[in-house]
Amino acid sequence: MNKYLIVGLGNMGAEYVYTRHNIGFLIVEKLSEKLNASFKPSNFGQLCETSYKGRKTFILKPDTYMNLSGNAVKFWLSKENIKPENCLIICDDLNLPFGTIRIKSKGSNAGHNGLKSIENSLQTQQYPRLRLGIGSDFSKGQQIDYVLGEWSEEEKETLAERIDISSEAVKTFIFSGITNAMNEYNGK
Repeated sequence: MNKYLIVGLGNMGAEYVYTRHNIGFLIVEKLSEKLNASFKPSNFGQLCETSYKGRKTFILKPDTYMNLSGNAVKFWLSKENIKPENCLIICDDLNLPFGTIRIKSKGSNAGHNGLKSIENSLQTQQYPRLRLGIGSDFSKGQQIDYVLGEWSEEEKETLAERIDISSEAVKTFIFSGITNAMNEYNGK
């Protein structure tokens, strides 16, 4: 049976819950809700074990903080013997306009500390990722405050819809593969 690992990147703690950097957590929380699965404390974070259309699926919110996400990803890929191509990493992206979905089968970390950690732990850039644009509406030198800042009122108006569409893209990845997910959701 094919197994899948879906990892939403973010930072644990109440102060980070509604920050832009935690969009990965919000998307996997929506996915787990749709699949009627609950997160439980486990190694390296909160984990759901479920299945979607006959495919065993693990949904992870690492508790390692963003900069050490690779430790959690490497542990679960190894523990469950999941191939990297069946692991989808979900994160924020400053280089995309707010709400834009970009799914890729591989690529650079583009300066994202979570992706950088995963790349270092797995020693490869060959793993799928879904990046949701958070925009770049900040002054020079204010990047950290922006990504760790809460959503604007304008962003909040469409955030739930963007999270919902992203969770549907993850379901497509699990059931139909990366190419179909890219074709159907990139740029939406």
